Amino acid sequence: MRITYACPACDATVVLDAIESRSTLECPACHGLRSIPSGAFVPEIAAVQGGAGVGAGGKSRLRINHCLICPSAELFVRKDFPQRVGLAIVVAGLMASCVAWANRELILTFSILFATALLDLVLYMFMPDCLSCYRCQSRYSGDGATDNFAGFDLETHEKHRQQLARMQQLAPHPLGDTNPKV
Repeated sequence: MRITYACPACDATVVLDAIESRSTLECPACHGLRSIPSGAFVPEIAAVQGGAGVGAGGKSRLRINHCLICPSAELFVRKDFPQRVGLAIVVAGLMASCVAWANRELILTFSILFATALLDLVLYMFMPDCLSCYRCQSRYSGDGATDNFAGFDLETHEKHRQQLARMQQLAPHPLGDTNPKV
C-alpha cells in the first residue's frame, strides 16, 4: 500500500510505498519520524472467512483501519486522479464548444461536448480508487486500501472543515492578538 501525505512538521509532500511492513514513516525533507500506531492495520475480514482476500504466498492482506497521520478513523473512497486535471479537461471542452458555437458550428459544438463527456467517462472507468482522510487529506492507494470504506460524505467533510476553522480561530496569532474579542 502507498501513502501520500503532507508532513506535519515541514509541509513537504511525502510518498512512501509498502507501508504495511514499516514501523515508522520518515519524511525525506526534514527526516521527521512518525510511528505507525498499533492496530492501524487489521487482517482482511474475508481472509478469515474462507480464504478470499488471501494474497500471494498464502499471506492475508492487511487493510488500513484508521489514518496513520492523524487519529481520524473517518476515511472515504475517491478516484486516484488529480482534480485540477479533471477540471481543466472540462473547462477546455467547454471553451472549445463555446468557440464552435460562436462560429455557428452546431455539429462541432455538440461533438466537442460529447467527446469531453466520453473522455470523462473513460477516465472514471479506468482510474483506480484510493482512500483519503477527511481530516488531513492523506491518500492511501494499493491493494485492499479502499475495502470497507464508503464514498465521500458532505456532512462528515463539513464537520472536519468547521473543526479546522475553529482551531485556526482559537490559535494564537504569531504577531500577537491583532483581532481582539469583543
